[in-house]
Amino acid sequence: MSETHGPAYNLAYRQYEKRLLADILQSEVPHHVAIIMDGNRRFAESLGLNPTDGHIYGREKLEELLNWCLELKIKILTVYAFSTENLKRHADEVQLLMKMFEENFRKLADDPRVKEHGIRVKVIGQLNLLEPRVQEAIAYAMEKTKDNSNYLLNLAVAYGGREEIMNAVRKIAQETKDGKLRPEEITQEILTQHLYTNGIPDPDLVLRTSGEERISNFLLWQIAYSELYFADVYWPGMRKIDFLRAIRGYQQRHRRMGS
Repeated sequence: MSETHGPAYNLAYRQYEKRLLADILQSEVPHHVAIIMDGNRRFAESLGLNPTDGHIYGREKLEELLNWCLELKIKILTVYAFSTENLKRHADEVQLLMKMFEENFRKLADDPRVKEHGIRVKVIGQLNLLEPRVQEAIAYAMEKTKDNSNYLLNLAVAYGGREEIMNAVRKIAQETKDGKLRPEEITQEILTQHLYTNGIPDPDLVLRTSGEERISNFLLWQIAYSELYFADVYWPGMRKIDFLRAIRGYQQRHRRMGS
């Protein structure tokens, strides 16, 4: 092993991470962070593994991320776990993901951290497109954590931003047709109330991994004024220091705006 990746390097890395964390905690952290977890398959391929193995590594990274957010006291975390477009992937990969979702939602509901820290689990998206066993696991997680109020873990599954807006428009149109709402009463607030995220503050920071600089149909209405941060690292390979840099970047922009 080269010196740059030996004990001295690791010690310096840990010290820098510690200083960065201390600096971040001196300022206001974002209340709501949303993450596009991109790069699972490319991460696995870069290691010569089966592309689907990347989803397993990605799940483990989400476990770490939850700890990082608790440490920083970030109150709301929204993650883009599975888009409606992902349903078109190879059947074997979709089946693997469905199995993981079923296991993970039940595991999450029973996670000691959820009870200890008062984390409520919410899942948004076209859940009817998921297999019944996954829908049951989601219902279990949401029901078991419904009374928790300290933190919110919001997972977007079978989610698409355009579909979310269209769904809201259909509901508003039906209410107008039924005479419950007049056209002149339709405001931004009314539309917001009909989104999956009704009652949840808009994200302060949106972080996307993998180096891609796209939103990819994620929270299109909600992120109109969010800070965007693109990290040039695959999701499973994201380090705590990468996450801290994103938070620091948000704080620096926030201060420049005079907030």
